[in-house]
Amino acid sequence: MQSLRSELLVRIFTVSSSMVGVCMGGIGLFHIIRSIGKVNYVSDELLAADSLLFLLACFTSFWALRTHHLSFAITLEKVADGLFLLALSLMVGVCILLVYAVSHP
Repeated sequence: MQSLRSELLVRIFTVSSSMVGVCMGGIGLFHIIRSIGKVNYVSDELLAADSLLFLLACFTSFWALRTHHLSFAITLEKVADGLFLLALSLMVGVCILLVYAVSHP
């Protein structure tokens, strides 16, 4: 069970850190689209908040991997899971906004 927890936390850690970079790239994409005049949404602000959520998920999963207190590690694992799922859901919403912005001039 311990190895399964550790494997899950390592995956959350690596994917969350990668998703921060994806969010930053998305912010750049929205700025390009905005400069063309096609979009005036809050999508880049949402992506910035999303990157912070992914970063928090990354930090809490790392903290859970490093702590020696099992009950605290389990709590941190649940927090990391929740933050990761929330950030992933927000990213889907931002992607929907992006598709709408590009397809509807």
